[in-house]
Amino acid sequence: MAARSRWSRFVDSAVRGQEVAPDDVQPGRNVQPRRQPAATSALPHAGPAGAGFLGAARLGAGQVGAARVGARRVGAARLGDRVGKKLRGQEGIAPSDAPRRRTDVRLALPAALIWGAAVAGAWLTPAALLAVCGGCVLLAALLLGITARGGSLAAGRRSFLMTTAIALMLAAATASHSAVSSAQRNEGPFADAVSAGKSVVAVVEVTGSPRSVSGGGGGRPERWSVTAQTQEVTVSGQIIRTRAQLVVMGGGGWENLVPGQVVRTAGKLKSPDPGQEEAAVLAASLPPVTGAGARGWEVTASELRGRYVSAAAFLAADPAGLLPGMVTGDTSALDEGLTAAMKAVGMTHLTAVSGANCSLVLGALLVLARSLRLPRIPAAGLAMAGLGMFVVLVGPDASVLRAALMGSIGLASLAGGRTGRGLSFLCLAVIGLLLTDPGLGTSFGFLLSVLATLGIIVLGRKMIDWTPPAVPRWAAAAWAVPLSAQLLCGPVIVLLQPQFSTYSLLANVVAAPLVAPVTLLGTAAVPFLVVAPWAATALIAVAGTFCAGVAGTARTVAGLPGASLPWPEGIFGLGTMILFSVVTLAGVWVAVRPRRVIRLVLALHARTESVLDLAERRLRVIRARAGRARAARGLEGAAGHGRLRDCTRISGRNPQWPLPQPRGAKHRQQTSPPGGT
Repeated sequence: MAARSRWSRFVDSAVRGQEVAPDDVQPGRNVQPRRQPAATSALPHAGPAGAGFLGAARLGAGQVGAARVGARRVGAARLGDRVGKKLRGQEGIAPSDAPRRRTDVRLALPAALIWGAAVAGAWLTPAALLAVCGGCVLLAALLLGITARGGSLAAGRRSFLMTTAIALMLAAATASHSAVSSAQRNEGPFADAVSAGKSVVAVVEVTGSPRSVSGGGGGRPERWSVTAQTQEVTVSGQIIRTRAQLVVMGGGGWENLVPGQVVRTAGKLKSPDPGQEEAAVLAASLPPVTGAGARGWEVTASELRGRYVSAAAFLAADPAGLLPGMVTGDTSALDEGLTAAMKAVGMTHLTAVSGANCSLVLGALLVLARSLRLPRIPAAGLAMAGLGMFVVLVGPDASVLRAALMGSIGLASLAGGRTGRGLSFLCLAVIGLLLTDPGLGTSFGFLLSVLATLGIIVLGRKMIDWTPPAVPRWAAAAWAVPLSAQLLCGPVIVLLQPQFSTYSLLANVVAAPLVAPVTLLGTAAVPFLVVAPWAATALIAVAGTFCAGVAGTARTVAGLPGASLPWPEGIFGLGTMILFSVVTLAGVWVAVRPRRVIRLVLALHARTESVLDLAERRLRVIRARAGRARAARGLEGAAGHGRLRDCTRISGRNPQWPLPQPRGAKHRQQTSPPGGT
C-alpha cells in the first residue's frame, strides 16, 4: 500500500477527532479568529466524529468572539480554518481562498532556446547556422545519453534533461528552417541583384494587407507598404525563379490589393535593414498589374471590409474612422489627428484589431454556446470556428494571427485563475509560431504580443490578488490588466518610440469599459450587412456611440499637460524604463498592502537593531583584545632585565625608566674641570 501524504494524514486526524500535536499551538495565547464566509458552516459530511472539528471551524469562521482556549481547541480551530478553505476552494465558494497553483515554467527553456535560434537565423550566414544546428544536435544526443545511462538520477533531474534535449532538437529544426531564408539573403543571383541595387521586373504574390506609411499630407503622394513573395524576377534579361520574401513600397494602386493576388510591377531592389526576415525591399516605380485573382474567401472578406467602411460613413468623423479599425482592422478612414492622439496616450492597440478584440469575440461565442446547453467539445469547436471567421474577416496577417492566439491564451488563463497553465499555453504558442515562421523571432510586434500576454498571466493575477477584498474583482482587473501589460511592454516601446505616455494607464482604464460594446456590437453587425442592412445600421449606430467615447478619451487625455514626455533612446532608455517598471511594481505592492508593508518595515527595523547590537558587542570584544595585545607588546619580557623596549637616547646610559624632567628646567651652565681656572 502506497504511503499516504502528510497532508492526508493531517486532515484525517482532524476529521476523526484525534489528538492534534501541540507543536502547532502556543498554550494560553489569546487567539484572534479570522473572519470567514458564512459558507464555512456548510462543510459536508458532518458526522458525530467530526463535531469538534466543525465547532472549531465555526469558531475560526468568526461566529464566536476571541476566546482563551486550550491546546487542542486552538489546534483544531486552526486546522478547521485550513481545511475549510480547501473545501471551499474545491466547491467554488470562495476562489480567493483557493490554494495557489505553482507556476509551471518547464516549457520556458524550450521556448527561449527556439526563440534564440530564430533570432540567430536572421543574423547569421548559412554556414554559421549549419554549425549551430550541429551543435544543438550533438548536445541533445549527449543529454539523451546521460538520461539513458543515469539510472540513479532523480526523477526531476531526468525530466529536466529530457526536456532540454527535446528543446535543443526543436532549436536545431528552427535554425535549419531559418537557413533557407538566410541563403536567399546571402547567396545566389537574387542576393547579388539586391546587393547591386539593380532595377527589375518582378511577379509577386501578395501575402499581407496594404499598410499606409505616409499620410499624403503637404502635397506629398500617399505611399503604401505591402508584404509579398516573389515568383520570378527579371534582372538584365535574366529570369530568376525564386520564392523570396520582400516588402514592396508603392504609391497609388497598391492600396486595393488583397492577400493572394499575383501582380506584376517594376522597380529597384534595395537591401533590407540588418536582422529583418525579408530578403529585399522593392521600391515600385509602376502601379501593380493584376494577374491571377485572389482566393474566394479573401475577396469576400475584402468586400465586407469595404462595405463596413461605407456603412459607418454616416457617423461623426472620429467614430467613422475608428470603428472599422477596431472591428475589421481597416484603418483607411482613420483621421491623422486621432491617430497621433492615440499614439501619445498609449492607445494604439485599439486603432486596429488586437488580442483584446479576439478575446472578447471568443468569450462571447463561448457564452452563447454554453447558453444553448451545448456539450463542452461542440461549444469549444463553435467558438474556435467563429474566431477563425473573425480572423479571416480582418485579414490573416501575422499580427492578426498573433492577436488571435495570444488573446485566446490570455482568456483561457484569466478565466478560472489557472495561472500556471496559462504560462504553459503561452510557451506552446511561442514554440508553434516560431517553428512555423522563424522570422517572427525578430518582429517587434510578436515580441510585444508575447510580453503583453506574459504580463497579464504572471503579473495581472498577482495584482488582482494584492487588491483588498473590499474592491470588486472586476474593478481590480480594470487597472491590473493594462498596467501589467504596460510594465513589460514599456521597455520595448521605448526602443521604437522614445517617449513616455504619462496618462497611458488612465486613458486605458477609462476606455476599457467601452471596448467590449464596440467590439461585440460592431462584429455582430458584419453578417447583417448582407442579410439585413437596416439591422446592421442600428448596431453600427450603437457601437459608434461607444466608439466616440473611446476617441473622445484619447483626444482629451492627449490634450492634458505633459501627456507625452521625451525619454532617452537606445540601451540607456531601455535600462531606465526597466528600472522604472520595477519601481512602479514595487510602488503598487506598497500601495495595496499597507499593513504588510508596515509589518515588513517593523521586522526589518528589529532585525537591523539586532544586527547593530551584535556588531557593537563584537566590536567591544575586538577592542578589548586589541588593548590587551598592545599592553603585552609594550614589555619585552626579557628575564632579569625588565627594561622598556623604547629607551631614552642618552649617551652611555640605558636607564630602566625615563628620567623625569623638572618643571621649568633651565639650561645648565658648564662647570670648569678640577684644576681649571
